[in-house]
Amino acid sequence: MTTTASRVSVAAPVDAVWDLLADFAAISRWAGNVSQSSLLTAGPPGPGTVRRVQVGRAALRETITAWEPGRTLAYDIAGLPAIVTTASNTWTLAPDGAATSVTLTGRVETRGGPLVARLVARQLGKAGDDLTASLAAHLRSQP
Repeated sequence: MTTTASRVSVAAPVDAVWDLLADFAAISRWAGNVSQSSLLTAGPPGPGTVRRVQVGRAALRETITAWEPGRTLAYDIAGLPAIVTTASNTWTLAPDGAATSVTLTGRVETRGGPLVARLVARQLGKAGDDLTASLAAHLRSQP
């Protein structure tokens, strides 16, 4: 398994950051690389909730696996190329004075050996950096 981590400090309280992440269907409103998003399950978000996201030409399904309000949101990602056997993201929030420390940890397992794993991890890391930057930019733009 290959792991990447993207970190950003956001000038917003944990509650504001959590509210944005917890609106699980609305990632396309703030994530620059997501053109569409919607829930595929009914009810309040939590473990088992599934959303569909459109990233370029790929339609992905993300299923929540961990939900700790104000602290952690984790989800498995399905619909990636067949070379990827498993993929997941974990958002972790921690108060940092008046700001929030945000970490997005990506995990991926692939077929094809260590070279393929490194290439996929590089793409996963870039996607994580893009997501954390989009999150920070969106929160900066809020009154």
